[in-house]
Amino acid sequence: MSVRISVITCTYNPRRDYLLRVLEGLRQQSLDMARWEFLLIDNASTQPVASEFDLAWHPRARLIREESLGLTHARLRGIREAKGDLLIFVDDDNVLAEDFLDQVETIAQQRIDIGAWSGQCFPEFEADPPTWTRRYWGMLVAREFDRNVWSNLPHLTETMPCGAGLCVRRCVAEHYLALHESGKRNTLLDRRGTSLMSAGDNDLAACACDIGLSMGLYHNLKLAHLIPPDRLSQDYLVRLAEGIHYSGVFFRSLRGEMPQPVSFGRRLLNLLQMVRMSRNDRQIFRAVCRGERKARQSLAKSELDAPYSDRREMTPSPRQSEMTPNDNHLMIAGMNTSHCADCEPHAQGVIR
Repeated sequence: MSVRISVITCTYNPRRDYLLRVLEGLRQQSLDMARWEFLLIDNASTQPVASEFDLAWHPRARLIREESLGLTHARLRGIREAKGDLLIFVDDDNVLAEDFLDQVETIAQQRIDIGAWSGQCFPEFEADPPTWTRRYWGMLVAREFDRNVWSNLPHLTETMPCGAGLCVRRCVAEHYLALHESGKRNTLLDRRGTSLMSAGDNDLAACACDIGLSMGLYHNLKLAHLIPPDRLSQDYLVRLAEGIHYSGVFFRSLRGEMPQPVSFGRRLLNLLQMVRMSRNDRQIFRAVCRGERKARQSLAKSELDAPYSDRREMTPSPRQSEMTPNDNHLMIAGMNTSHCADCEPHAQGVIR
């Protein structure tokens, strides 16, 4: 039987108890193991993963060491090694629902227009989260929604899949790989070591739109996201907010939406908003502004340093930020997801 699905888990110095739960979740999948393979990419972990984990339970499992540090490098290695027509990226803190792979296969068969998609992510907190953090759970990839949504608009956040449980067709993954191998992606948008850059998964998913396919969110796909206490500290959330918004500006610029200078009125409004915020909210809001400002400065410097001919290529046409491969047939469906801020409380780790 040919391999239909390649499940790829990229890991760097993983927590043993978390990765064991991830592996057990994969082991319990209802889809016949003959139909999928499992690739565990050890991204230059200090203690080699091979000495810590046994993959003998899966007949098509491979453990691969990638020495170039960074999630982007690990994902690219996984794409090169994968044999399946569908690639699923499962983080080393994602526990899949038992029917996850079955659901992925069903979606792929029923919706041949969808090139990249993900599902609901239910946070499982190791310790009770501080109340003030709830509005920021979206940054920790907490997503709950009750309706499938999709579009072919690469900038539309309401239909953008997340990296946790990200599913892509091989043609989408190969397009992403080609962008990197051709030098069109010389900026790493993913995490590297302690860096909290966080837009690489968006770039991979948006490649579906590049080749005329759509991307979306499907509520039948469910996983639990394991979240340790340190991810709920103010320091971590501040650094995460800065990393997300820094890399977000770069992601949008790579797809033709160059950042505009912040007007005096906008800066004044930001100051007025901060006056009314709590200390924690103010720190995170400042991190958002700082991340976007640093990204704009970096982009401006790179444009000034580029030869004139290259500089012209970096400047989008007036409509470039609005165009998609299917500009005459734009598709937007649903739009009632609730995966960003202000998540409603729920039982921890419950996959509904």
